[in-house]
Amino acid sequence: MTEPRFATRRRTELFDALVRLLLAEGFAHLTLDDIAASLKCSKSTLYTLAGSKEQLVRAATIHFFRRATDDVEAQVARTEGARDRIIAYVSAVGRALGTASAQFMADLDGFAPAREVYEQNTRIAAARVAELIADGVRGGEFRDVHAAFAADVAAVTMARIQQGRIREATGLDDAHAYRELAVLLTAGLTV
Repeated sequence: MTEPRFATRRRTELFDALVRLLLAEGFAHLTLDDIAASLKCSKSTLYTLAGSKEQLVRAATIHFFRRATDDVEAQVARTEGARDRIIAYVSAVGRALGTASAQFMADLDGFAPAREVYEQNTRIAAARVAELIADGVRGGEFRDVHAAFAADVAAVTMARIQQGRIREATGLDDAHAYRELAVLLTAGLTV
C-alpha cells in the first residue's frame, strides 16, 4: 500500500470517527483535547485535518453530508417509481439526520459555519425533491403541480425539522417528521 493511499484512508477513518463523536455528543462543549482523546490521536493529527476546532467542525459537517448524500442517492437509485423514489429520498434524509443527537442539532444551529453547511444541503435536497416531483409529473404518476413550490414547502419543513420547531410543535422526532413529510408530499401529488 502506498503512503498517500494510507493517508487518505486514515483521514477518512478519522473524519468518520469525528462525525460519529459529534453526532452523538454535539461539539460546543468539546475542546480539541477532548476530541483528540476520543479519537485516540494527537492534537497535531487533528491539525492535519483542519486548522482550528471551528474548521474541524465545519469539515466534519461537510463530511457527514457528503456521506449522507451518497447513502440517500443509493436508496433512490434502488427504487422504482416517482412516488416511491420521493419516499425513499425523504425517508433516507430522515434516517441520516436521525443519527444526530439533540445536542448536535442545537450546537449546529448555534454555530454559523456548520449551520450554513446544513442550510446549503437543505437547499440541495429541496432541488432534488423538485427534480423527483417533476419526473413524476412528466411520467404521469403525479398530477400537474408546480414542482418548485412543492419542493419549497419540503425545504421549509426540512429547515423547521432541523431547527427543532417540528419537534416542539408536534412531538415528532426528526426521523419520524421526515417520514411524515414523505407521506404528505406523495399523497398530495398522486393522481
